[in-house]
Amino acid sequence: MYDITTETQFSAAHRLKHYQGPCENLHGHNWLVRATVTCSELDKCGIGIDFKVLKEKLREIVADFDHKDLNAVLEHEDLNPSSENMARHIFHRLRRSLDGWNGAVNRVEVFETPGNCAAYYE
Repeated sequence: MYDITTETQFSAAHRLKHYQGPCENLHGHNWLVRATVTCSELDKCGIGIDFKVLKEKLREIVADFDHKDLNAVLEHEDLNPSSENMARHIFHRLRRSLDGWNGAVNRVEVFETPGNCAAYYE
């Protein structure tokens, strides 16, 4: 098996509903998103998925969040934009985006700040 990982960043604000602390107030982060996909076969070039393709798919997803209020963006899904929920949301969107590719999304990690990460995998 092969794991292929890429990452991208975006800047956005959020507030954590029901937090009962300062993070319940609107505040911002420079978010880092790391996505890992897994495949068992390589193409004739020896590549599981082109880094450029994977990064572009991930960038397309996070472009919806960049310089926005995540609570407003995700309001229609009734999703509190914690790092955990963001990781799951991005995981499912990336999986749909890669539909038809001969591999699987393995893990998505979301960092609100350096050293603080939440990951989602199935």
